Amino acid sequence: MLQEILPYLYLLAAAGFILALKWMSSPKTARLGVLAGAVGMLLAVVGTLLRFDVVEYQWILIAFFIGSAIGVPLAVLMPMTAVPQRTAISHSCGALATALIGTAEFYKHPQGGFTMAALVLETLLGFLTMTAALMAFGKLHEILPTRPITYKGQNIVNLGLLALAIAIGVWLVIDPTQTWLFPIFAALAMIFGVLLIIPIGGADMPTVIALLNSYAGLSASAMGFVLNNKMLIIAGALDGASGLILSIIMCRAMNRSFTNVLFGAFGQVQATGAAAAARPYRSASAEEAAQVLDAARSVIIIPGYGMAIAQAQHQLRELHDILTRRGVEVRFAIHPVAGRMPGHMNVLLAEADVPYDKLIEMDEINGEFPVADVALVIGANDVVNPAAQTDPTSPIAGMPILEAHKARMVMIIKRGMSPGFAGIDNDLYYLDKTLMLFGDAKTFVQSLVKELSANGQAAHA
Repeated sequence: MLQEILPYLYLLAAAGFILALKWMSSPKTARLGVLAGAVGMLLAVVGTLLRFDVVEYQWILIAFFIGSAIGVPLAVLMPMTAVPQRTAISHSCGALATALIGTAEFYKHPQGGFTMAALVLETLLGFLTMTAALMAFGKLHEILPTRPITYKGQNIVNLGLLALAIAIGVWLVIDPTQTWLFPIFAALAMIFGVLLIIPIGGADMPTVIALLNSYAGLSASAMGFVLNNKMLIIAGALDGASGLILSIIMCRAMNRSFTNVLFGAFGQVQATGAAAAARPYRSASAEEAAQVLDAARSVIIIPGYGMAIAQAQHQLRELHDILTRRGVEVRFAIHPVAGRMPGHMNVLLAEADVPYDKLIEMDEINGEFPVADVALVIGANDVVNPAAQTDPTSPIAGMPILEAHKARMVMIIKRGMSPGFAGIDNDLYYLDKTLMLFGDAKTFVQSLVKELSANGQAAHA
């Protein structure tokens, strides 16, 4: 009886995964998408337990409670600003699980042919993704340097290690009895995962996160072929394909190629950054900035990683509310790679209950900047740098940007004049119509709200 309902459980689980991807593509249905994915995973786990003859459940229950004891606090206590780090850790744990299962299957049932080829792919992707995701976590959490770490001949060394690992994998497919080769194969994969990430700068972390998501999914799909589990094949393929598509979208958003992201060491500080102090710019106080906003009728807010670091999203919601009550049209311009992961700004602003219809994607909002009275930049840098359009020699030349420089007035909240992740100076800082607002984003936006509230009370009096 239980075996008869298994296909239906897997069918419902697959439907849940597909609907999750569909619904999570829009902020309005994202929560429903998360719920659909969770229900789908629950059905898949139940189906898997029914599929196999489980003799003793105590080990499964022990693993369940240990995993819950780690996962629940990780999800509940982790601040929204650290979602990229949590995502990287999740990729690492998932990849480690597939790699360990593949290792166990190799030593339990060594067999050649297609199954061994799938197992080799599973463990190769699993081990390299595990260590690569840990390195990504280190860069995101700034335990490791966010700048690229490079040395002469690095790409040759990296590709040589990968080629050696693949060669050993092919040997194992041909002759699975050479079990002594497997630890070497696994070690090479893990070392390659480390070396793959350290030359990648912080600016490329959104693409890296999406790419690692794809690797982990493909590893799980390969595991499905090893275990003859159709649900794993489906779920892994969906995960792998969606991660790859998202990576492509991220690369297009930066006008970059995969090879440039992985091997270009993008993010080294350029010489132009050192000369930034020699260029004249204008700054303003919170009181002066509030007067500009008070006179505006249309304001476009551009959030970036500086907003995330300062956790200023709730204060931005207050600013949005007070300006909206004054009849000002306020919208948020979202760049695809703003922050440290895809959708980073959307997640933070949604946490602050900013209305979904106020979050406007780059292609839709760029035409509105010429008629906007103020473009207010909160901690964004490279994604608003006009050099992408005006300087063919710039490292970000051709990168699609939010065209804040076309607004009638630009105000930028930033701690200092340092360059962004791309390592280059931002020409937007030095325009005649730009005002630099120096300080912590959260504190400065609080000051703006306070000044606007005081102005409003004075007007009523």
